[in-house]
Amino acid sequence: MIPKEVDNIIFRPIGIIHSPYKTKEETPCQGYRSHEEGEVEVFEEFEEGLADLDGFSHIILLYLFHKSDSYSLKVKPFLDDSLRGLFATRHPRRPNPIGLSVVKLLSRRKNILRIAETDILDGT
Repeated sequence: MIPKEVDNIIFRPIGIIHSPYKTKEETPCQGYRSHEEGEVEVFEEFEEGLADLDGFSHIILLYLFHKSDSYSLKVKPFLDDSLRGLFATRHPRRPNPIGLSVVKLLSRRKNILRIAETDILDGT
């Protein structure tokens, strides 16, 4: 049972991820297999927090699976015909649809981060 004081967790978006992937079907299952580039548009009010990021080769992105509308606790992972427990997979349909990707940082221009090795749906 969830304790009453934490039954709702609210996150505030700090940016938008732009990628060439317009549908779930064309999005790769692993970012390191992708040769496509994209951008993270960090909202200007958070730009100061990007200071010193230039020295890193990769960054971690946490995001909401904004197209995920339901979930099941048993799923068939990509390239697997067996039902697996949801939490043993990278399946995007989750009770809390939070995604995590490690992407290559190519450059930063003000509040825009140029990235590669992305597996994230455009507009996330």
